[in-house]
Amino acid sequence: MSNFEGIQEFVAVAEAQGFSAAAKQLDASTSHISRQVARLEERLGVQLLARTTRMVSLTDAGERYYTQCRELIDGLQQADESVSDESIKLTGTLKVSAAGTFAEQFIAPCLMQFAKSHPELSIEMDFNSRMVNFVEEGFDFAIRYGRLKDSGLVARRLIQRHLMAAASPEYLKQFGEPTHPDDLKHHKCLLTNNDHWLFSENQQSFDVKVSGPWRSNNANVVLQACEHGMGIAYMPVSSFEQSINSGRLKPILRDYWSHGITSWIVYQNRRFLPMRARLAIDYLLQHFKDWDE
Repeated sequence: MSNFEGIQEFVAVAEAQGFSAAAKQLDASTSHISRQVARLEERLGVQLLARTTRMVSLTDAGERYYTQCRELIDGLQQADESVSDESIKLTGTLKVSAAGTFAEQFIAPCLMQFAKSHPELSIEMDFNSRMVNFVEEGFDFAIRYGRLKDSGLVARRLIQRHLMAAASPEYLKQFGEPTHPDDLKHHKCLLTNNDHWLFSENQQSFDVKVSGPWRSNNANVVLQACEHGMGIAYMPVSSFEQSINSGRLKPILRDYWSHGITSWIVYQNRRFLPMRARLAIDYLLQHFKDWDE
């Protein structure tokens, strides 16, 4: 077992990026953490951490060793969980990255219900659309929608989403209502993640490059701009539900809406996924299996 000494401390330092933070995480003294890591480096005959007065970072060898050690610790945790009682007690923190109205209105409440079934589990949600580093930032999984770049991550389909184009009665009265997506080239469009909007005609997909006076990666802000008559928005149907029902917005270009935008659960491609993440992912997939936008 001496071969395992210092590994837990090394992983904690790598993830916390400091000895003091790692000591606090493991409820140990900073000197103990430092000694354990130093002994590990001496036993391996290689420097794992580059230390300065301000920060601690991984060397190239440390990066490779950290990846293997993280897998080892996750595997041991999964082994412990696999022989636990049938009534599983999840502990620790489930860290999830998500963004947008759908995540706020549907994903978050679903995970709240999941948390109620596991009172010893903490959940941390980061509402940000950027691509996260699962290893360095400690995320268990992320919720993303649309086309995904090939990043070596595992992507599991959560739901198929339908898009809707809408504008305020004020905007349509002033600028007229477009009758075909190509007309959007001459309209003010409110942008989210991209300026190429995907439509469908005669079962064929095509995109239109649009532009306009407002751009934001926050769907709620784009929705407000649309309600204020600043232009036309094109987002998932669920984003518009209350605004359409209240008459603040009107659906347009209904015959051309795209029905092929997918929401995904994305996570790191590794052998061992913590049970808290595996069960949460299964819970979400089950909850949304019959979901209709």
